[in-house]
Amino acid sequence: MHSFLKDTAARILEEQTNLQDLVIILPNRRAGLFFTQHLGSLIEKPTWMPDIKTIEDIFYLYAGQRPADDLTLIFELYKVYKTVHPAPEPFDKFYFWGEMMLKDFNDVDQFMAEAKKLYHHLSEIKDIESDLSFLTESQIELIKQFWSSFDQQDRSHQEKFLRFWQLLNPIYTAFQAALDVSGLAYSGKLYRKVAENLESIPKPDKKYMFIGFNAFTTTEEKLIKHFIATFGAKIYWDIDAYYLDDANQEAGLFFRDYQKDKVFGPTFPEKNPEHIQTRKANIRTYATPLKTNQANLVGSILEKVQAGESWEETVVILPDEQMLFPILHTLPKNIDKVNVTMGYPVKNAPVYAFLEAVLEMQRFTKLEDGKILFYHKPVRDLLSSIYLKSANPNHSKTLMVDIQEKNQIYISQEELHKGGAFFELVFQKLSSDKLFPYVSTLIEELASRLEDEPLQRSYLYQCFKQLNRLRSIFEQEDSIDVELEFFIRLFRQVFREVKLPFEGEPLQGLQLMGVLESRNLDFRRVIICNMNEDSFPPSAGLNSMIPFNIRRAFGLPVQEQNDAIYAYTFYRLLHSAEEVHMIYTTASDQGKAGEKSRYVQQMMVEMGLEVEEEVIYVPIDLKNTREISIDKSTEVLNIMDRYIVQPDGMAKTSFSPSALSVYLDCRLKFYLQYLANIKEKDEVKEEIDAMVFGNLAHYSMEFLYEGFQKRKNRDTLEKGDFQELKEKWVFPAIEKGVRKFYHLEDDAETKLSGQMAIVRDVLQKYLTRLLEIDEESAPFRIVSMEKSHHAHFEINTPQGAASISLKGLIDRVDEQNGLIRLIDYKSGADKKDFASIESLFDRDDKNRNKAAMQTMYYGLLYQAMNPGNTLALKPAIFNFKEIFQDDFNPYLQEKEARKPGIEVNDYRDYDKSYQEGLRILLEELYDPGVPFSQTDNLEKCKYCPYVGICGK
Repeated sequence: MHSFLKDTAARILEEQTNLQDLVIILPNRRAGLFFTQHLGSLIEKPTWMPDIKTIEDIFYLYAGQRPADDLTLIFELYKVYKTVHPAPEPFDKFYFWGEMMLKDFNDVDQFMAEAKKLYHHLSEIKDIESDLSFLTESQIELIKQFWSSFDQQDRSHQEKFLRFWQLLNPIYTAFQAALDVSGLAYSGKLYRKVAENLESIPKPDKKYMFIGFNAFTTTEEKLIKHFIATFGAKIYWDIDAYYLDDANQEAGLFFRDYQKDKVFGPTFPEKNPEHIQTRKANIRTYATPLKTNQANLVGSILEKVQAGESWEETVVILPDEQMLFPILHTLPKNIDKVNVTMGYPVKNAPVYAFLEAVLEMQRFTKLEDGKILFYHKPVRDLLSSIYLKSANPNHSKTLMVDIQEKNQIYISQEELHKGGAFFELVFQKLSSDKLFPYVSTLIEELASRLEDEPLQRSYLYQCFKQLNRLRSIFEQEDSIDVELEFFIRLFRQVFREVKLPFEGEPLQGLQLMGVLESRNLDFRRVIICNMNEDSFPPSAGLNSMIPFNIRRAFGLPVQEQNDAIYAYTFYRLLHSAEEVHMIYTTASDQGKAGEKSRYVQQMMVEMGLEVEEEVIYVPIDLKNTREISIDKSTEVLNIMDRYIVQPDGMAKTSFSPSALSVYLDCRLKFYLQYLANIKEKDEVKEEIDAMVFGNLAHYSMEFLYEGFQKRKNRDTLEKGDFQELKEKWVFPAIEKGVRKFYHLEDDAETKLSGQMAIVRDVLQKYLTRLLEIDEESAPFRIVSMEKSHHAHFEINTPQGAASISLKGLIDRVDEQNGLIRLIDYKSGADKKDFASIESLFDRDDKNRNKAAMQTMYYGLLYQAMNPGNTLALKPAIFNFKEIFQDDFNPYLQEKEARKPGIEVNDYRDYDKSYQEGLRILLEELYDPGVPFSQTDNLEKCKYCPYVGICGK
């Protein structure tokens, strides 16, 4: 296999006798490591190795220092910015601009532009001609174009831009002075310092050799040319005729310029190598529907590699680092060694998500009556994390249940702290001065709990290191107050770019790399993921405050240069490759279209190589979802035995009117809800919906009349009793109703939220109106409130006669004027008229009255529990949405279309036909020949919680 580094090492061995007299400079340390390996494999006898350095090492050596970290530099830049800007932003908002400004300053120095002229407002032609006489006519034309287009912009935009633009040169100048005083520097400043003082560099004792470079900055170009021209240094180019001889090929952009240079030109070979065209690599492309499908595809490609092949000659290139872990999880078992040569963003780590969630929780923490309260959403997120679950699983589970059952919008610190020391550490209300030490302590505690997880500890170490660096910077500056919002924003901004460097043995095993990490390295088998436009090459656009035309005129890099660098990196991988697999996705991702990379398109058109393309399909059944029908197998019928009364007179459970109504709506829904026991997901409800309101009203009315019975020691209410009830006892009944609904202890506080307080006031009006209605019908005797009623109902099944258990909770039973009223409170707009008893059991009747079926069901239950009853049973529905109407009538009406209604005065008149309808329904339920099938009425599926299961 051709290897540029190995071939270059062989040439150097042929040309040089004393390796110890050489300094080898490569673009990065990884290339240096591979070069050393190749050199060692070629040497036949013991000898001193040459110095292996990077271009950075050379610059920092001659500069006499190394650059400060970006955090320190941005903070120094901010201090300068505050002295120059009349109304400076706070540091956390400046951070983003500071990063961009620092990058621009670095470019200005790396490419040795004159900041004063670059940042000058050059709208006058005479200024351009006098100030920029050192530029070419085409460069001056670019600047003219920018300022002429700028003058056409909106006046307010012009003023904003100019105000900031005119500050940049003073900031740059003051920043240089401040760095000189503090002894700090960024890399561009050091590079420029060296490039401007090349003549002072003494002749080195050793011979310098520059290997495998592509795109130089101006400072790098000056230094390397100086070493070649003055000290006899040599340079070895890693090139190919395919992109060098074709003027349209962006990959050769820089090399073509260097070939014309009087210093670089003679260093190029007389004939350019032709690796790409002569190698005739087997190139295949794959189209996958989703990004994650790529991981499985990479695994399947690697599975086909023959046993005995060297994994070191295979590389997987990952333009998107998020693909790293999916790829690692799908590698074949026969790959025992993997070298990961890329950084993984800390922001994608679970421990970082936990730290961010803890800080996010602080934004929704409040102090009320001396108690610290935490908002339920971040609390539930944290309780669901593995870190709190493992600290105290029982407490975490209990808290989650309590929050749900009690519908707790806010949870007290006291309750959370019962979980132990780690819960006490996590759930605190932090003051500004405690933010840094708190997060440091939390990281240390997490690290101690993750001793068996080195990867997670590595993430924490990166967080801890970055946090301490940030902390030390702020401790040196008293003028900046670190408030909570400031800290959270800064925390996110700083950790946005932090990556975990993986440690491994680069010379062994399968190689996983980022795009730029592959420079100078050669592989027999190349697999490239995310070969999508906007991914490889990355999307266009430079984060810079310097407009495109100005950057181009002053020789600063623009997107064209970036594209050329990535194009060269891509074609370099083809120098030695015998087998190339390129995978791209067809689905759009984060607003980016699923379009194959331009490099794939270029190869198919230009190279004359046969490129096989394979479309990877994910099997999808495009047919309509199959009907779901659950047959009443022996197992299912055994489950249904729970409703059958056993010889001891007991049944495990009973049919409620709601359950039977669900069965009439949809047999499958009944099966899923009542037999399969698939429950809807419970959520904490911050809003009071109709169901919650109805329950609160039920409980309040129960406590209102129960309280009366206990106080007066009688069950009958006279007209004179209602004034006191309305004035004194409505509010206490509502308070007790709230306690019962939210599972609060008797001594627990019931301080209501703003919305809950409004609902309480609305409830008070409803209850007062119900009392007024009751006052009109007084006197009456309360028989029961919210009492469960039961009955045994005989039916015939294929297995013989069976007694079915029925149950129902009747909201209120009272006796008035010699009849029994069976009252059902409803919070909705339920109708009271029905066509016939048969219609109540007709699932095909779109007007089937569920509320009427339910209240008639109560008549059956009451009579069953009171067989000696001779009083009329009158079903009634107190519909909250109608109680304020003047003609409010709570009683059921049997009413056919366009005919006057007949009020139901006694359920017993309808008992025979009602029992007949119920018997038919229950016997169908136990008929093995009638499966639990889906409804055909899609209207009933609109709000069904099981629609995701049945696919209707």
